Amino acid sequence: MEPQTAIDALAALAQETRLKTFRLLVQTGPDGLPAGEIARRLEVQPATLSFHLTQLERAGLVTSKRHSRQIIYAADFGGMRALLTFLTDDCCHGRPEICGDMTGLADALATAGRDTG
Repeated sequence: MEPQTAIDALAALAQETRLKTFRLLVQTGPDGLPAGEIARRLEVQPATLSFHLTQLERAGLVTSKRHSRQIIYAADFGGMRALLTFLTDDCCHGRPEICGDMTGLADALATAGRDTG
């Protein structure tokens, strides 16, 4: 991941509604949720949510797909893994155990995405 891409992703998450949206979509898993359901759960106006979802999608953290008349949004687990990897790639001067098992976490996310995606 390029540094600017990481900066864009972190900037997208540095806003309360976008962070809540992203966390909800991560919890929901690869099937995602319709935009209206996200708005309802987070108690956010649909137009406001649309703006935030666009920012998350541009940052590579959310994907969207049209299903009939609905747009379904899901966490982009590949984008999330890339960001986590970028942040922990050079963890603690070659002592990754200090950061925990981020590699294992990234691998588990990749497997979960393939199994359900």
